[in-house]
Amino acid sequence: MTGVEGEGEPARPPDQAPRRSEEPAAELGFPVPYIPALDEAIALERLAEAGEALVVGVGAALPAWAARSADHLLSAWGALEPERRRAVVSDARAAGAAAARRVAADLRDLLAIDPSEQRATPLEIIRTAVVEPTAVLAAAGMPDVVRDPFDERAWPEDRFGLAPRTLRDLDPDLAAIHFAWGIAKAAVLRARAGRADGPR
Repeated sequence: MTGVEGEGEPARPPDQAPRRSEEPAAELGFPVPYIPALDEAIALERLAEAGEALVVGVGAALPAWAARSADHLLSAWGALEPERRRAVVSDARAAGAAAARRVAADLRDLLAIDPSEQRATPLEIIRTAVVEPTAVLAAAGMPDVVRDPFDERAWPEDRFGLAPRTLRDLDPDLAAIHFAWGIAKAAVLRARAGRADGPR
């Protein structure tokens, strides 16, 4: 991160993982995840377990993530006195807790929908957690950060570049849980497809 350019000037967002290519993993030489052939009931059970772990984990991680992100940006900006900066970071943590409650409820609503009917992903919902800490930073007078054109189009209201690229930005363990959830969902859909293609 190059930091805030100066008071009232744009800053650059916290360091995050580079945006992933839209090309298929196989074409990039990455290993394609193995989707196990599971009985639908077993796959649904694993999906539910991973979903619950995801909700709990995100709820636990968001307050610290919000505080950490705010501290990183405010340190780069350097315009606040130490006491004021600590107060804003504390407010950001509280905002992260509020975001956690909202996001957890939205995640539960999504995960209650049948896998074949889900029209959003957990990560899309989790990225909305930027709303509450963004309000705290804006109230503190933080200038907008410099973002690349893709980010500006994808997340127009994410003024400070807080949106996590992956769940690893919140907590490394969440990335594994999110992956397990995706595999379980794929296994459910595969089991249903196999049943539909079977003998009639």
